[in-house]
Amino acid sequence: MRDDELLTIPEVMARLKIGRSALYDLIRTRRLASLTIGRARRIPAHALHDYVQRHLEEATR
Repeated sequence: MRDDELLTIPEVMARLKIGRSALYDLIRTRRLASLTIGRARRIPAHALHDYVQRHLEEATR
């Protein structure tokens, strides 16, 4: 996965093993950064990586 890669909603759902509603909740609450291109929502790979890293750090506290 390249840092400049843009992931689709289904790709992120599969990687995090969560549903569409849960993913959109992360986006809505700004816990996971995303952008809109036309009508398509995309998540930068680095944003997904950062989100996972934050949660791993919290889990080890």
